[in-house]
Amino acid sequence: MTVDTYNRDKLETGHVQQEASEKKQFTPPEGLGTKVSVRLSVLPYLYVTELRHGVTDGRVTPSIVCESASSALVDGNNGFGSVVGNFCMDLAIEKARKTGIACVCAKACGGSQAKGSKYPTRKMNYPRKSGFSTELQYSPAPALNSERLSQGFSFTNAFPGVLGTRAKQAAFGTNPIAVAAPGKNDDNFELDMATSVVASGKVELAHLKNESIPLGWLMDENGKLTSDPSGITGDAILMPLGGTEEHSGYKGTGLGMMVEVLCGILSGADYAHKIRDWKIFDRPANLSHCFIAINPALYAPGFEDRMSDLIDSCRSMEPADPSKPVLVPGDPERSHSKAVRDEGAITYHPNQAKQCWQTAKLLNVAPMTPV
Repeated sequence: MTVDTYNRDKLETGHVQQEASEKKQFTPPEGLGTKVSVRLSVLPYLYVTELRHGVTDGRVTPSIVCESASSALVDGNNGFGSVVGNFCMDLAIEKARKTGIACVCAKACGGSQAKGSKYPTRKMNYPRKSGFSTELQYSPAPALNSERLSQGFSFTNAFPGVLGTRAKQAAFGTNPIAVAAPGKNDDNFELDMATSVVASGKVELAHLKNESIPLGWLMDENGKLTSDPSGITGDAILMPLGGTEEHSGYKGTGLGMMVEVLCGILSGADYAHKIRDWKIFDRPANLSHCFIAINPALYAPGFEDRMSDLIDSCRSMEPADPSKPVLVPGDPERSHSKAVRDEGAITYHPNQAKQCWQTAKLLNVAPMTPV
């Protein structure tokens, strides 16, 4: 899908041209072989529906409610989480330049919360020279030059859909966490993970492709583990990171709750059971985010050298299976990104393309063109 088509898409559903341009700039290129496909599958039934029901507003800009030298509370004004995320990370970066560390929280964010968790990998580490994103060409972030900040944390809460350990119902959302820190030569630590056993988008994608999922990802409405991904569109619930209690699922539940403390509780937004169902659009999502920026220049020198040493040490460990080398967070996404750039295109399943063509028809915009 071209940039022009993307802008017309958002204009038809309430976005202004400037906002559409910003949102496509915010979409990070990491994970082109997997996460791009996952997020594209969410576009028709969540992002577009949020806009069409008026519970996410594409015309607004975030505003600062209160702030100090190293903190701020931001009102997202029910705008896209990706737009709010960029605003908050920029604000945290500027504050941390002077204070060493800064924390910015945001409330009243729209239903497209997922991309908000990706900002440390794009904003904190290094300028991108080129790349791709879900629907369009990626615009590189401004360089932060030699004084750039280089360590960032991002958290976001989400629509409830992850089982609480020992419970029979969803306690939290997938509540993703992202942490980024640079090594030398743009070889960076880039952790991006859900606090559920798997991101909901992977189950949605398997459903769209008519594929089964590993047993242990999803619990059906009868409280039984299932390999059928179709339940993700109904009453099935994702397992927490770790799975069952015997396999330390309580740790995933604890991490999900930690994200709620940093996001919903700290910002005053909805949290856990107070967040509306993702299938009901009777009110704004009121999701929330937390962004923490650290300026290592105000700490011990040699941060990137030590980071690279840690990364190299992990990668150089002898693998249990010689055909599967030891990886560090960010390696799979870098591999996928390279494959997409080498091929010059992103491969989608025919059912994904069909879904997007139907959405394009609904919005009266040009569909993606196969290559």
